[in-house]
Amino acid sequence: MQSLGGVDSVAFARATPFSYSGYSSAPIAVDGYETAPDEQPTVDYNEVGPGYFATMGIPLVEGREFTRADNETAPLAAVVNEAMAAQYWRGRSPVGSRLQVKGRWMKVVGTVRMSKYGNLAEAPKPFFYVALRQNTNGQNLNIRTSLGPEAATKALVREIHSLDANLAPGEVITMQEQVDRTTAVQRGAVLMLGIFGGLALFLAAIGLYGVLSYSVTQRTRELGLRMALGAGSSHLLRLVMSHGLALTAGGVVLGAAAALALTRLMGTLLYNVSPRDPLAFGSAGVVMAIAALAACFLPAWRAAGTDPVRALRQ
Repeated sequence: MQSLGGVDSVAFARATPFSYSGYSSAPIAVDGYETAPDEQPTVDYNEVGPGYFATMGIPLVEGREFTRADNETAPLAAVVNEAMAAQYWRGRSPVGSRLQVKGRWMKVVGTVRMSKYGNLAEAPKPFFYVALRQNTNGQNLNIRTSLGPEAATKALVREIHSLDANLAPGEVITMQEQVDRTTAVQRGAVLMLGIFGGLALFLAAIGLYGVLSYSVTQRTRELGLRMALGAGSSHLLRLVMSHGLALTAGGVVLGAAAALALTRLMGTLLYNVSPRDPLAFGSAGVVMAIAALAACFLPAWRAAGTDPVRALRQ
């Protein structure tokens, strides 16, 4: 696969991010790290092959990645992420030190950036990697390619059949599809919230329209008198519109204040968005203003067309 045109890099791994197959987990010991009497550090890890970090787009901070030389006969090697380095080495470089996993001592050969492992909303956590050739336990092939999913799948199947006609890939899936699977519940909840929010906005617009229509009916004589004294249609249009927009502005201010106070409760449900994101609040205000204008326009138009003679006779 690595030799095919359009393929940037390929790497094996026991588990892939955002998949249903969980990561391995093991008690660890770190040279120089003293544990508390009741502490037994346990950290998740993955078994990966050469080129894994380049394929998955995880930058290397220091040290090196795994290579083909990290095989069954070579000294055991491990790579840790930044969170693990900060927690267990406390400002020291972990590269060159020893890490014990399941009773076996390994040499830390590199440190990599943080990444997401199970879902997008997870908090940063210690995580490490071991060489797949030294800890073989099932394999998934990860491919970074500029080819489309269909072309990449055909190429993969062709290469597998060239090795053994009786073999076939279990499942070929893009990383985006993998992420979408883990966020299906959240996206469904957002869709429902969007539907209910749209219904609430519609009901609010209907309510505003009803209030203004009733207000115009109650003020028919006043509007007729204004027109008899020289007020034009545009003046009455602005009068009714300003009344409706003033009601909307008051509601938006109260709603924004309540939202700002309550959004901190939703912080854990958001990804790459601040609970007090100004763009989100600004967009909500614009949507409310447009809905208010639409609800106010018809009553204002009716008021602008008031017949002063008929209005004064009522």
